[in-house]
Amino acid sequence: MVVIRLARGGAKKRPFYNIVVADARERRDGRFIERVGFYNPVAAGAEQGLRVAFDRVSHWTATGARMSPTVARLVGQAQAAAAAPAAAA
Repeated sequence: MVVIRLARGGAKKRPFYNIVVADARERRDGRFIERVGFYNPVAAGAEQGLRVAFDRVSHWTATGARMSPTVARLVGQAQAAAAAPAAAA
């Protein structure tokens, strides 16, 4: 099965996560098929904390990939953030 999940990177006490499409049998930080975004929980100031390629996520979910609960939450947050500026304009 193909899953969309987080792969951890960064240094000790400075986490950084890539949102990746991977085979469920691979290790958390192991081989992946495609990188579709990132999440930086310690972003400060003008740094971007979350970026998601919605077109690729929708492609993979239509193909049958499942999102992990955390990635589903993050994608929902990113969609809400993308819709908020559009609604204000």
